[in-house]
Amino acid sequence: MIKEFKDFIAKGNVMDMAVGIIIGAAFTAIVTSLVGDLINPIISLFMGGVDFAGQYTLLGEGEYGSITEAEEAGAAVFAWGRFIMAIINFLIIAFVVFMLVKAVNKTKKAEEPAPEPAPAGPTQEELLADILAALKK
Repeated sequence: MIKEFKDFIAKGNVMDMAVGIIIGAAFTAIVTSLVGDLINPIISLFMGGVDFAGQYTLLGEGEYGSITEAEEAGAAVFAWGRFIMAIINFLIIAFVVFMLVKAVNKTKKAEEPAPEPAPAGPTQEELLADILAALKK
């Protein structure tokens, strides 16, 4: 089992995958900042200055000034603003991944040389001439 694990780790694809996961985590942080720091304020502007990420519905009793206060008090909240933020994050990441895959596929198609046509075989006349020459020997 250890040998199989070593063989698995030694493959180049595992290292490529690890690098991809690390870059993906960093990219996710960038997208989260993009949505939280740039997109949400624009949405908030159109919603009359309401903090979009702080939108929630209280599922229990009580009154709280913010979602943070409700959570600290242990109240059950339906944080639909955060959920919509997560959807926006996902759509941005999915679009970027789509564009990356599209670019990689385009590059792969450009790198693949066109298959060479199979060499044409001798014609019937050439075969007959070879047979005739062989018979004359």
